[in-house]
Amino acid sequence: MRDFQSPGRSAVYAMGGMAATSHPLASQIAVRALEDGGNAADAAVAAAFALGICEPQMAGIGGDAFALIRPAGETRILGLNGSGRAPLGLDADALRAAGHRMMPERDVRAVTVPGAVDAFALLVADWGRLGLARAVAPAIRLAEEGVPVAPRVAFDWAAAAGLLAGDARRFYLQAGAAPRPGDVFRAPGLAEVLRRIGAEGRAGFYEGPVAEDMATSLQALGGAHTPADFAAHRSDYVKPIAGPYRGTQIVELPPNGQGATALLMAAILERFDLSRLDPLGAERAHLEAEAAKLAYDARDRFVADPGVRLDHMLAPATADRLAGVIDPRRAMAAPEAAAEAIHRETVCLSVVDRDRMAVSLIYSVFHSFGAGLASRRFGINFHNRGAGFSLRPGHPNEAAGGKRPMHTIIPGMLSRDGRLDMAFGVMGGAYQPTGHVRLVSNLVDFGMDPQAAVDAPRSFPDAGLLQLETGYSDAVAAALAERGHKVVRRAAPLGGAQAVLIDAERGVLIGVSDPRKDGCALGL
Repeated sequence: MRDFQSPGRSAVYAMGGMAATSHPLASQIAVRALEDGGNAADAAVAAAFALGICEPQMAGIGGDAFALIRPAGETRILGLNGSGRAPLGLDADALRAAGHRMMPERDVRAVTVPGAVDAFALLVADWGRLGLARAVAPAIRLAEEGVPVAPRVAFDWAAAAGLLAGDARRFYLQAGAAPRPGDVFRAPGLAEVLRRIGAEGRAGFYEGPVAEDMATSLQALGGAHTPADFAAHRSDYVKPIAGPYRGTQIVELPPNGQGATALLMAAILERFDLSRLDPLGAERAHLEAEAAKLAYDARDRFVADPGVRLDHMLAPATADRLAGVIDPRRAMAAPEAAAEAIHRETVCLSVVDRDRMAVSLIYSVFHSFGAGLASRRFGINFHNRGAGFSLRPGHPNEAAGGKRPMHTIIPGMLSRDGRLDMAFGVMGGAYQPTGHVRLVSNLVDFGMDPQAAVDAPRSFPDAGLLQLETGYSDAVAAALAERGHKVVRRAAPLGGAQAVLIDAERGVLIGVSDPRKDGCALGL
């Protein structure tokens, strides 16, 4: 139980449905969809479309999406891969010949076909009740009438304003500057696109005037994109992957996402008795950092589309060997990394309805405001997911036309004895696998209250540095430095979690939302 005399928030308890998102308006929209007779699929998609207007630096219809779905009354969990592919004209040899050793990031050549809209249309058509027109309606209203910019959104917007170029500056800046908290952001062009999607389905986005606007805008910037690249895109249902952690099962999506990284990291840490440690102490942070270095190195070697050596990466013997490499008293040098880009801009949401259908959905434009480019007519903000490709010849994740890049966004679920316990996500780019494991460990190893498990301070090894949030004491920072870590304090928080837990015995849903974002959990 939290200290009610200290700042904080309580978890939200309800029975008839629950939504947790990173923006209050999106949570409200999700709950309203449930009240109107929709299910978790309807609510998740309605909230996701709204988040593209409420948090355009994080997500939008120019980005990608992934989801895990547990249908009502079933034990199976389905995966949905809504990531787009590179245009057929993308040529890794030409990029290398132009002097690029890594994929350019804020560049038209990093723009892959946006996959989110097709994924949302498929999710509503196959599993929803209300239809796509109902799902986009709240976002249309927000885009037309405007959204007051929330504090965390304004913080991120200001940091990225200088990265916007061309038409993106016209659509996403106000008098050449980022909006301040409380300034109203309107997007009439996006409202028109959403209206077309509601009336025509996926064809309203991937064909006709909208696709033509995207293709011609990208071509004018030097891109190889054609209308055919957009028309050909389709999302895929995929079989989730899962791994054990102290009597639970962590459920993730398979590659091209990085969910296998979380499973390997959890397996490494399962070889250590974390429960005897201080959850906010140096020893736990050290072990977690070392496990992350090893798991992410494996990710960078193996995760790609379409081929990946999951049999080796997730074999118990692999976790045994990697755990044996860790010195509890000394930090290792960062393993050689093959990843080309790390991002931080994502939204995630979790919804469970009255019938206990559960959806964990995560949605992103990759870097803040993606490529920093927008379409000329409608102002669609293009993601730069292609920055996740490698330009190393022969690498499994080598850039190629028609191929999906390695993805960092990962939805999650947690089950026990075949019963779903939690739908969750932890946004935060490369941090996400570590965030998944940290959240599960907080719950399983330390028995934390769900909201406390999300609130607890975070750490993450990145680019040779061990990043600590301000919630860690100076004594812990010093102890980690003594172990050989190059400790730095984070200027911004690490990630943001949204989760709904299912208390089946009492028939209660527990919603938690990360205070690092502007959002909340709401129930009915």
